[in-house]
Amino acid sequence: MLLDKRLALVARDAGAAVAVRGRRQVGKSRLVQEFCDRAGVPYVYFTAVKGASPVDSMQDLLAELRTSCLGADLTLLPEVAPHHWPDMFRVLAGALPEGPSIVVLDEVPWLAEQDPAFDGALQAAWDRLLSRRPVLLLLLGSDLHMMERLTAYDRPFYGRADNLVLGPLSPADVASALDLPAGQAIDAHLITGGLPGVLRTWPAGCDPLTFLKQECADPAAPLFGVPEASLLAEFPAPDQARRVIESVGSGDRTQAVIAARAAVSGTVPSGTLSPILQRLTLEKRVLAADPPISTRPGKPVLYRIADSSLRLYLGVLRSAHDLSRRGRPDAAFALVERRWASWRGRAVEPLVREALELAAASGHLPWAEVDAVGGWWNRRFDPELDLVGADRVPVARCIDFVGSIKWLSSPVDRHDVAALHVAAPAVPGFEEGRTGTVLVSLRGRPSDLDADVVTLWWTPQDVVDAFRQ
Repeated sequence: MLLDKRLALVARDAGAAVAVRGRRQVGKSRLVQEFCDRAGVPYVYFTAVKGASPVDSMQDLLAELRTSCLGADLTLLPEVAPHHWPDMFRVLAGALPEGPSIVVLDEVPWLAEQDPAFDGALQAAWDRLLSRRPVLLLLLGSDLHMMERLTAYDRPFYGRADNLVLGPLSPADVASALDLPAGQAIDAHLITGGLPGVLRTWPAGCDPLTFLKQECADPAAPLFGVPEASLLAEFPAPDQARRVIESVGSGDRTQAVIAARAAVSGTVPSGTLSPILQRLTLEKRVLAADPPISTRPGKPVLYRIADSSLRLYLGVLRSAHDLSRRGRPDAAFALVERRWASWRGRAVEPLVREALELAAASGHLPWAEVDAVGGWWNRRFDPELDLVGADRVPVARCIDFVGSIKWLSSPVDRHDVAALHVAAPAVPGFEEGRTGTVLVSLRGRPSDLDADVVTLWWTPQDVVDAFRQ
């Protein structure tokens, strides 16, 4: 793995730095702690505290140095931490052993929030004190935007650290870990977001609805706690951004609808919604924005919660959690069961689109030019196509296929196929006889339908296999 390789380079040459970023609960801290335990070299692991002052953070780092396995002479460490990061980094450098070692700074964005000079101090310490030593510096953070900025072109630490992005487990990983068939593995991925913190409580072979029923009987279950903690960590106050997130989580998809709800509640002043949506989409990555894809510019852009586990929590599980905490697990599960089918039908769409993109990139689709897969709709959402494969987004030169996702318990029938063929020509760029059609179904292709009624049929197994290619 990358960290083992970097540690080997450190042992032979000089220092190396790696910035590790990923969503909360994706397993960054656990991965790095396991790496440190197995590496067989001295290390210190420091985790910042949100909202702590710089002096408190430096005092905590000094305390970690005192109890670490770096082997430093404790008499050489100061009794009281310095008041500035350059001095604290000198203390850190002086505590390092002669041989290879590991230094972990977890939640680096919180340190940068506390002190605007932190980035510059880190850069100076690395250049002057640490890079020449056999030390592996690991910088961890869950704020994706701030971690990207840490090593960006215009920032002090640019060019000094490799970047490691740790993502959630894929549907294929979930299928293997839980020993589930493809359809149930996709459901499990939607429920957990692929986050290890939730998946570790899922019994192997347990079907999704049974798991949900068991969790509804446990108010302290990670199924509820992980997304709630993630939301509160990034947005602790019920401010404007938090209200926009909750609006999208409840099912509001367009900016106009979000604005209308905000106008009724009076919580988001006119003119501030666009910057909030942009920040939540481009910086915080808690929202995703899906434009309609065709050969002509289109509107509206549709917003959704990017993490499916948070999406499920906001749309369904928060209400179920309230019932569970009141000692009504049966009512909690009844609510989940009642909303499950409609929620799943919408939530699976971005996962299927990602799978088709991966299959296209690996050459497993009939269309060699497909580079992006999205959907298409007009302002009236009549029609609304789940799948559009194109050479680029949002305005394509060529539309290679259009399609539908039928993720229901009932099988696809001739009416579904006919509806696809009627709606497909509405997509700008669709060419009869050249543009293909795709149908992705939870139940696969019924035996009474010929394979050639659409260009490509996909089943849940095809979706899962795309993440293995």
